[in-house]
Amino acid sequence: MFHALADPSRRRVVEQLTRGSASVSELAKPLRMSLPSVLQHLQILEESGLIRSEKVGRVRTCRIEPKALARAEHWITRQRDVWEQRLDRLGAYLAAEEEKDKGNR
Repeated sequence: MFHALADPSRRRVVEQLTRGSASVSELAKPLRMSLPSVLQHLQILEESGLIRSEKVGRVRTCRIEPKALARAEHWITRQRDVWEQRLDRLGAYLAAEEEKDKGNR
């Protein structure tokens, strides 16, 4: 999932789809690339589970997959909590060292 989001064009597509479903041609308009390139990006997003698409007649419509975004958000939140705890411990350690230095002067 994070590999799929690593590309700025794919992030732009995901951002566009958060506002609602869109056809492939609508998604391709703001991107400066060929339609086959857009389709490759959409395939990566679909394989990652971030989007779903369906074809009705000649139109392929894509939509965001909210559960996938929720999983990513959950992982990011856990990582943020871990790093905040580590930084809090580092802050406490540095404060204690500073107090020791003041006491030794």
